[in-house]
Amino acid sequence: MFDCSAATTAPPDHIGCLCHRPEIRYIAERVKLGFSRRTFMTGVAAMVTGVGLGTTASAQLQSPPPAPARPILFTNIRLFDGTSPTLREGVKVLVEGNRIKSVEDGGAPAEALTIDGAGGVLMPGLIDAHTHLAFSTIPLAVALTADPSYLALRSARAAGDFLMQGFTTARDVGGPVFALKRAIDDGTIVGPRIWPAGAMISQTSGHGDFRTVHDLPREDGDRLHFSERSGAAAIADGVDEVLRRTREQLFQGASQIKVMAGGGVTSDHDPLDSTQYTEAELRAAVEAAAGWNTYVTVHAYTPKAIRLAIAAGVKCIEHGHLADEDSARLMAEKSIWWSLQPFLDDEDAAPFPEGSPQRFSQMQVISGTDTAFELAKKHGVKTAFGTDTLFSERIAARQGAQLAKLIRWHAPAEVLKMATADNAELLALSGPRSPYTGKLGVIEADALADLLLVGGDPLADISLIADRNNLKVIMKDGRIYKNTL
Repeated sequence: MFDCSAATTAPPDHIGCLCHRPEIRYIAERVKLGFSRRTFMTGVAAMVTGVGLGTTASAQLQSPPPAPARPILFTNIRLFDGTSPTLREGVKVLVEGNRIKSVEDGGAPAEALTIDGAGGVLMPGLIDAHTHLAFSTIPLAVALTADPSYLALRSARAAGDFLMQGFTTARDVGGPVFALKRAIDDGTIVGPRIWPAGAMISQTSGHGDFRTVHDLPREDGDRLHFSERSGAAAIADGVDEVLRRTREQLFQGASQIKVMAGGGVTSDHDPLDSTQYTEAELRAAVEAAAGWNTYVTVHAYTPKAIRLAIAAGVKCIEHGHLADEDSARLMAEKSIWWSLQPFLDDEDAAPFPEGSPQRFSQMQVISGTDTAFELAKKHGVKTAFGTDTLFSERIAARQGAQLAKLIRWHAPAEVLKMATADNAELLALSGPRSPYTGKLGVIEADALADLLLVGGDPLADISLIADRNNLKVIMKDGRIYKNTL
């Protein structure tokens, strides 16, 4: 079977909505000086279409394992089915093809291949509801200067590493991952299922505007910026442009649309407190997505940005760490999803210099994290888990550790439910635009066979999820990618 091991070697980098690091301007200017415009633009465009190398240096560039010739029966297990707060004992789980055939205590076909779980816990594959696979692990300097072929190879390896941390599904909320998804789905490389949003739609000077002041002013008829041509972002001002850019993502196969509705932490040109897009512009994206029977999610931190987005008809708020009582209550009343990340001032925080504007904004967000999780729980807001890792090999290798942090606000069973059944419910908002047919996030008859076998009980010790060595079996779509039993 295909197996992977961990080896973290990269230095600390950073995490979060880090779209506008100051180094971008400096490196871009230096590169422009040394290369022709065509070479520079081609190289960076190809760069942005790649994704990074996970430091855990695991999944190699190979095709997925073949589909099992026989049914697979999991025995001697305890079962976390994705929804129940307790484990089920004495059951067997039978997998046929890419589906769960049965969950029962009875027999199994004589030809079934039996996997003895050694008393471990069988659970659904994990889902990361806020990822940027194209940017998660590539350091900015590498992303702006490396050969496109090198970046493409790192992209494939990063996708495999994502899967080998037990995350069988990624909801990608911004970046050029259509080609990556295709390569995974057709068996060219190993990686998770991907729900892609495509380019992040941003107003001028919004959180998805990667340009420098040297790229202004933009004149009618100008070529798109390289970040737009590569599919990283789509700058749109006014209803007509928002409609066009939204439809372009749907054209390419977006399962949901991502719009920047407020400021970010490291942005040089959009303060954290800024509210972006008018209600009419946001509603244009919502209506275009609704025409395709899917939805819009928005990047927003402040109550004002949250309320404006909800008024425009969005279905999900990404981040929202500065939400207040009223905006949290509104999310609950309108059945809006709240995609939260455990941003804390810890080893996973971006290393901004003390006294810098970025550090000030970062601390504002961090100071709201506890309140945000508490408000979501108090008002019963539908809450999703995501990591939002960017530009850091080291942090990308800590997906499970970031999930385990939720024990600060939730019981272990609630944490695992959020990363399985709840996140799967959010994915289902894509309706017919969902790229995969079948139910995820649960272990029940006819659900898709995305499964993990954990050595130990994560409901008693959630930290087991933080160490991939505790994942004894990883199955995606009925295929076994890891089996150490």
